[in-house]
Amino acid sequence: MMVIAGIDYSLCGPAICVYDTNEPRFIFKKCSFFYLTSRKRLATEFYNNIRGEVFEDYNHDCERYETIADWATDKVIGCTEILLEGYAFAAKGRVFNIAENTGLLKYKLYHRGIPTDVVAPTTIKKMATGKGNADKNMMHDSFMLETSVDLKGLITPTKKNAESPVSDLVDSFYICKYLYRKMRGEPLIDFNEVADRDDDMDDENDKLY
Repeated sequence: MMVIAGIDYSLCGPAICVYDTNEPRFIFKKCSFFYLTSRKRLATEFYNNIRGEVFEDYNHDCERYETIADWATDKVIGCTEILLEGYAFAAKGRVFNIAENTGLLKYKLYHRGIPTDVVAPTTIKKMATGKGNADKNMMHDSFMLETSVDLKGLITPTKKNAESPVSDLVDSFYICKYLYRKMRGEPLIDFNEVADRDDDMDDENDKLY
């Protein structure tokens, strides 16, 4: 059995999707999701395969990085390969902190002997939506059309837009799906699948008028 994980890693909303590659298809209900949140009411379970936990308290940036990395490495014990989403070239803010945080995770995964690779955010967005510059709402729309699961309505029903942890979970799903396809030798970007989702989106938009 080969178990893989896709990780959308960050300081404020890391999310992990774990999957067994022996499954003949990559489907939502077979995924196991984990995420961290600063909101206690979101530290709960959804659908029996999504589990949220609250960030641990910290007194120093290094302590913060370590608690997040320890949480992530604990969730991927038993995985044979991991895919991380790479840095966004247009990232702003505490970019050095982000790099330090991710670097510690890579270090811990290396010492556990788990092969880890990195994929560009634009590649994941293009696989999910057909557009390398897709925003979080577009990613969630594609996810919802593919899985028939409305994570925003389930986890953050009062929010207008897809935000953490919803957007993090969606990203981790597609990161893991990309690795699943890569390991099985399937097309990394199925343009027919993307086109079908585009047609479904057009149909949904037509219903609004």
